[in-house]
Amino acid sequence: MTSTAAFWAQAAPGWITQADRQDEIGRPLGAVALDQLRARPGERILDVGCGCGGTTAEIARLVGPEGSAVGLDFAEEMVRAARKRFGLGPEFLVGDIEALEVVPGAPFDAAYSRMTLMLLSDPVAGLSTVRRSLRAGGRLAATVFRDGGANPWLPAAVRGAAPHVGPLPPMPAGDEPGPFAFADPARVTRILGAAGFNTITIEPHDVMLDAPDEPDIVAEWLIEVGPAGGAYRRAAPDAQRSARAGVAGLLEPFRRHGGYRLPSGLWSITAIA
Repeated sequence: MTSTAAFWAQAAPGWITQADRQDEIGRPLGAVALDQLRARPGERILDVGCGCGGTTAEIARLVGPEGSAVGLDFAEEMVRAARKRFGLGPEFLVGDIEALEVVPGAPFDAAYSRMTLMLLSDPVAGLSTVRRSLRAGGRLAATVFRDGGANPWLPAAVRGAAPHVGPLPPMPAGDEPGPFAFADPARVTRILGAAGFNTITIEPHDVMLDAPDEPDIVAEWLIEVGPAGGAYRRAAPDAQRSARAGVAGLLEPFRRHGGYRLPSGLWSITAIA
């Protein structure tokens, strides 16, 4: 099993448990790309890194019954969850975007991706597959995180949990796959160009994630969908409580009456195949 496969095998249960919360609270992370996608009834649209299917289901509503939305994800367990959650509406496929020649069902009119591209081990290979899977002139709309300074809450789930749940994988650095691998817009432009895209735009976009929950719930959500999730689920109940308390303590600056407000800095990416 590759390191990427191993990571998503241990991460998938947390994403499945938190799927509804992730869809609701995390929607602003992809909303600007969804607007820029300009999905039209009757189109065929690919959702790259669909996770548990919420974004694909939203695209399916936009293209209507005469169109189709196809969600692709590396994690088989998450794809099974997506099929269970959304039934016969969208189509969900298991596949490695970095290894496929084209995505089954190609060509697509457009491709969408929410917070996935920065996680690719070989982003040129992955985006080349996306480009080959689009018709000539097909559209790409995606979001990724900017740098850590624009997302000050993001490391809390690892830093707060790590002392309580045992050893964790080393945090990615520089261009290694991870939340900030696409922080440099010049690098993103080079990757998209090498993959064959043109008319590339990369623009900053700031959103606020509103988590209207108690500290324990918000802390567990962020742990479950982050790199500490696997170790957290294996930990004893006392260690889990301590991990949640550690994360909640680091999130205190973002706590507001009735919940949390988490400022998030994104790059909004568009390109043409």
